[in-house]
Amino acid sequence: MASGYWLYGFVTVIHTLHFVWSIRTVHGMIPRSPLQCTASGCTLSNSYGAWGDRKDCSALNVTYPTTEDQLRSAVSYAVRNNLKAKVVTGFSHTIPKLACPQNATVFISTDKYNSTIQIDAVNLVVTVDAGVGLRQLIDAVEAKGFSLVAAPYWEGVTVAGLISTGAHGSSWWGRGGAVHDYVIGITLVVPASKSEGYAKVLRLDAQDPLLNAAKVSLGVLGAISKVKLSLEHRFKRSITYNFTGDDGIEDVYTEHAKQYEFADITWYPSRHTAVYRYDSRVPINASGDGLNDFIGFQPNPILISESVRAAEKLLESTKNPNGKCLTAATTLGFKKLAGNGLKNNGMIFSGYPVVGFQGKMQTSGSCLYSTRIDTSCAWDPRIKGFFFYESTAIFPASKFGDFVRDVRKLRDLNPQNFCGVDNYNGLLIRFIKASSAYLGQPEDSVVVDFNYYRANDPSDPRLNQDVWEEVEQLAFFKHGAKPHWAKNRNIAFLGVQQKYPRFNMFVAAKQKMDPQNVFSSKWSDDILYGKELEKFDGCALEGQCICSEDKHCSPQKGYLCSPGLVYKEARVCRYLPSSIPSSSTA
Repeated sequence: MASGYWLYGFVTVIHTLHFVWSIRTVHGMIPRSPLQCTASGCTLSNSYGAWGDRKDCSALNVTYPTTEDQLRSAVSYAVRNNLKAKVVTGFSHTIPKLACPQNATVFISTDKYNSTIQIDAVNLVVTVDAGVGLRQLIDAVEAKGFSLVAAPYWEGVTVAGLISTGAHGSSWWGRGGAVHDYVIGITLVVPASKSEGYAKVLRLDAQDPLLNAAKVSLGVLGAISKVKLSLEHRFKRSITYNFTGDDGIEDVYTEHAKQYEFADITWYPSRHTAVYRYDSRVPINASGDGLNDFIGFQPNPILISESVRAAEKLLESTKNPNGKCLTAATTLGFKKLAGNGLKNNGMIFSGYPVVGFQGKMQTSGSCLYSTRIDTSCAWDPRIKGFFFYESTAIFPASKFGDFVRDVRKLRDLNPQNFCGVDNYNGLLIRFIKASSAYLGQPEDSVVVDFNYYRANDPSDPRLNQDVWEEVEQLAFFKHGAKPHWAKNRNIAFLGVQQKYPRFNMFVAAKQKMDPQNVFSSKWSDDILYGKELEKFDGCALEGQCICSEDKHCSPQKGYLCSPGLVYKEARVCRYLPSSIPSSSTA
């Protein structure tokens, strides 16, 4: 217990230091380019530095178009030379290997295709190049007196990238919280015949049925050139977080979403706490110039990020749930004290409500713009910082309450098992509306995100691994949730094509736009078609499979394939110390 008090004090000091840093103007090292090239070719990484299978993604070379003509030339070159092509962005925040190539492939990067932001003030429309960053776009339209209604909570994405994977904020009002539902036109470059120059430009407007395929395309239809989005006149929002008990989430989530335009809920199961976000528009002349600078996306001193990760690894290796619960309590207390990163005047949090312009409240990511070498995004792979999984399940609204009830049953068996996820951000609950996009949501939906520890060594099992595998399987299999296309471990995509009633319409559009599968690869096919991969020893440890035999877990370390505790049909890797071979404990 003494070690627990030491750790509690250590983490309290860490959070106090972070609070002191957070009220200063802190800068640090900006994220590196996801593409690293040598004379022998180029390697693509995501922003976390590791794909689900930990294997590199490589291609022959990369081209950086700056205009639509250059983009067309790049696609034409690939088709003419019988090469595959994969479009990548300057951020690469996608977790599945959608952008990973195979065999003879070239990368087409939109990193430098970002100069056009054309605003049509009469029709409330903005047209942007594919590589324009979300923050770049928001600042441009806000400066002209307009706002984007929907945006993901993380701003380190490009416009084409975020719509391609279904990125979203939170709202059941109007067109909803998904950005692709505000798209009214897309221009793509797709493969073509020799007589057409091997590549052609398609301009899809709201009347073209192919637009519903292109809105969420996963990058497998062609190369997006331009995106046309609807705007509204600039407006303000007022945000208050209510930290309260977690009784009745399953009974009130619908009314909460209906009452507040940008509502969300964060559930901390081990703390028996729910945080309700009261977030609505207010008159443009309402007092306040607030800022949403979410704590998790602020630039962190590298020493703090590495120290917190080291403490987390120690708790994992010693199988110490008490320590994780102490840090979870401290983390939640700090978030409450700091308003979760809201700032009334752009500098510090001084109380609710926090009122500010839409462009400053809808998304965040200040660690992206750091310049000093001693701070960074906490998960930057160049440091020994945070390393985690992110699972995101999308439920039909009517089924979400049953999922909450099952998770509550699992939590009540041993609340300590949930402390690990509460060290991150608990379970973030958001809302998106039914969409016309073929790979969008066919009904009003509830989205649940949760982050949890990932080991540096893929052969190392995790503390309470079985609990999070059961939550994962509860979501995707018992309750039929759909996976977010840009997140999740591989098992979340099993059978995904059966969950989308218009899936065949998307496949038909894909065959029409890219009949030679120039923009597809084994990796993107595995995700799109929900293929089950061949099982191997240890494959369940990182979500590459669902265990069916003990060898898919880590029997030599005491982790055996076992039934779920609440969802009996689940198969999870559970720690059973009595099963460890005597030679392993010597």
